[in-house]
Amino acid sequence: MKSFNIHSHLNKIYAGYPEGTHRPVIGITGNFADGNTCLCDKYYRQIEAAGGTPVIIPPVADKDIIISTLDRIDGLMLSGGSDFNPLWAGEEPVPQLHGINAERDLAELLIIRLAFNRQIPILGICRGMQALAMALDGKVIQDIESGRRQDGKPLPAIKHSQQAENRGEPTHSVRIEKNSVLYSLFNREKIYVNSFHHQAVGICGRHFNVSATAPDGTTEAMESSEHKPVMGVQWHPEWLGDEGLPLFKWLVDNAATFGEAKRLHNQIVTLDTHCDTPMFFPQGARFDRRDNDILVDLHKMTDGRLDAVTMAAYLPQPAEGQTFADVSPYAVESPAAYAGTIFDKIEETVHANPLYLGMARTPDEIAANKAAGRKSVLLGIENGIALEHDIANVKHFARRGVTYITLCHNGDNDICDSAKRSMATHNGVSGFGADVIREMNRCGIMVDMSHAGEKSFYDALDISTAPIVCSHSNCRALCDVPRNLTDDQMRALALKGGVMHVTLYHGFLRNDDGEANILDAVAHLEHAIDIMGIDHVGLGTDFDGDGGICGLADASELINFTMQLLRRRYSHGDIEKIWGGNWMRVMKAVQARE
Repeated sequence: MKSFNIHSHLNKIYAGYPEGTHRPVIGITGNFADGNTCLCDKYYRQIEAAGGTPVIIPPVADKDIIISTLDRIDGLMLSGGSDFNPLWAGEEPVPQLHGINAERDLAELLIIRLAFNRQIPILGICRGMQALAMALDGKVIQDIESGRRQDGKPLPAIKHSQQAENRGEPTHSVRIEKNSVLYSLFNREKIYVNSFHHQAVGICGRHFNVSATAPDGTTEAMESSEHKPVMGVQWHPEWLGDEGLPLFKWLVDNAATFGEAKRLHNQIVTLDTHCDTPMFFPQGARFDRRDNDILVDLHKMTDGRLDAVTMAAYLPQPAEGQTFADVSPYAVESPAAYAGTIFDKIEETVHANPLYLGMARTPDEIAANKAAGRKSVLLGIENGIALEHDIANVKHFARRGVTYITLCHNGDNDICDSAKRSMATHNGVSGFGADVIREMNRCGIMVDMSHAGEKSFYDALDISTAPIVCSHSNCRALCDVPRNLTDDQMRALALKGGVMHVTLYHGFLRNDDGEANILDAVAHLEHAIDIMGIDHVGLGTDFDGDGGICGLADASELINFTMQLLRRRYSHGDIEKIWGGNWMRVMKAVQARE
């Protein structure tokens, strides 16, 4: 019997603790008609049935409201509705265009772009799928009866707008691609769906693959081509009850993982141990805005929930017969002066944004910046030619705040032989190089052997009395190039307490014709864990130094790495080690020797 006594309902809530179980929050874009924001109950009831918490997002284009909303949701569902104004696509309206909904257009396009940049799981339904295409470089056919397929051929006559029929009744079939996420949800190559639309996605764009089509070739579903939880369907699964529920369960499950990743990133330090973004400072790159010319900036770090990054002063290696001035982007007299100029540029950017950025050299400084809401920038040197064959420069750079020096780059220098373009100049580490390593130990600078030849690597292990690091290297067993570490090297590195951080350069992830992606990076990480153990691995992206792969294309996508680890059931403690805990352990051990 229904009780109308509110206290009886409250008593059930307060009978135990906690009061309720957390459910992922799914924002649903509301429709707009006759001055009202509204939503068919089928949308939010399917989210409820899938285990989510539905909230309606009104069509407001104010940036502060949109960002505040996105910061509080775990997943986004784009609901159906009337047509987009074709002017957003640079097109004139065709006569068959129905009524547009100007109140929704800009708000939803902004929501999609900002949610996509934040890696929020997204499900688009009908207009919502078309909105995904409109916002993310695709194309929408204004009217499929008068439109054309992607291949330019006319569409056969199939009625897609069946408003008169029972909306819960399937009215045509769709064919699902067998290698798609959609197929994994339904486990069938053919399903039957309802249909009430006259627009459709014509070109899904570079971020998506077509995953289902109608018999007449109309695109009925698309999903991320970048291993992200983003999908659109042309039919209306909210009306199909249990038959449509798998799509909502997919969204809610991915939202739960995303929410867990967000909470974890709030609790731990996330550190990328190598990027080459300063290489772009001479071209005017701006770290304090979302700059399409660089892969790491303040906006992208925030979107990817990255706390700290080591920015390397990369020194190009002069070829035989060249001087450093011949290859330097700046008009400087020497390699040391060049590194100093790069550090000046980094510090100028940090000091210009004191509320959001802070310099750091120690784990304690990184933690203090995070507690204050600031991102940390650390300094590194890539290529020991910065020392100019002067041992005193080790102490100089330690005082400047440098945390590691990568002893060489591509080509031998006066410190050691390289993994690439080596002439076996020293048969490993030179006598001067041995002095450099010992002085780095004394000054608290980590010895980085990424780029070093195999003999140089073993020499450094023998010479250094502190653990050494490889800030951006991969596994030779999975990608056989000299730049990667053998299993024996990894075992030796772990035995001396060091760490190897997987990098995102495609040529070090795979050496076949395939495009490297986030799954390849995880495979290298897991191989390293199998060989070395969880205490000796991490991530050094090499962003802006040719790093960046499908699914981890820039700093905004780094939370996807955490989501992959969570799906593989890594514990929060292990993820904390991978995301910087291991590196900071070595950093602390090295700096304790100062």
